[in-house]
Amino acid sequence: MLKKAMMATLFTLISSPVWAQASGVNLPGLSVNFGQGVNLVDTMEILVLFTVLSLAPAILILCTSFTRIIVVLSFIRQAIGTQNMPPNQLLIGLAMFLSVFVMQPTGMKIYDQAIKPYMDKKISTSVAIDGVQIHLREFMSKQVRKADISLFYDVTGAPSPQDINDVPIHYLIPAFIISELKTAFQIGFLLYIPFLILDMVVASVLMAMGMMMLPPVIVSLPFKLLLFVLVDGWQLVTGSILRSFH
Repeated sequence: MLKKAMMATLFTLISSPVWAQASGVNLPGLSVNFGQGVNLVDTMEILVLFTVLSLAPAILILCTSFTRIIVVLSFIRQAIGTQNMPPNQLLIGLAMFLSVFVMQPTGMKIYDQAIKPYMDKKISTSVAIDGVQIHLREFMSKQVRKADISLFYDVTGAPSPQDINDVPIHYLIPAFIISELKTAFQIGFLLYIPFLILDMVVASVLMAMGMMMLPPVIVSLPFKLLLFVLVDGWQLVTGSILRSFH
């Protein structure tokens, strides 16, 4: 008990302001300001801005060309049968740089007409967000299918607009995602065909030789890699992806 009392006394002395001033130690302080001198509207704008920044990865994935590119690259890896080669980090990095290449015209418009004026304090936050939305809508409107947009109007029972610019953003984004997935799966199907034929040929040869216990994948994998290298597969796949956006 005596030891505990001495420790408590020592802790009290150390934590006291008198001891802090005497020892020359500056303890950190905490100040909380509840709305003094701050407009509530400005606070809400900052909150909305941070919310948009937190959703930036989702916007990058869902409202740009990233979805189609990463799905196609994943398909080509599965079609070759190399499992984790190239690794996920490499595919994601390649998809990001290809997305930057595809989205460069849209990004320049967003920077010149929304971001730069906002940084120069020429426009407000809401006007800048509207500018970003307008140019993203322009890109998505070129890639989205009318049937995918009609799906959401059929579900909700709302009348279909005459112009695609009248489609609300919460209708346009999911329709754009569905369109991108459909296009990516179509490209993936075409990529699978030559490798599937090669697997069937190898399996037929092994069965004719009586080597039924040997998995055809083990034998066909080197031939797949050789075929992919001879036709310069990465250049063909990348070119097909980029041309699909024009």
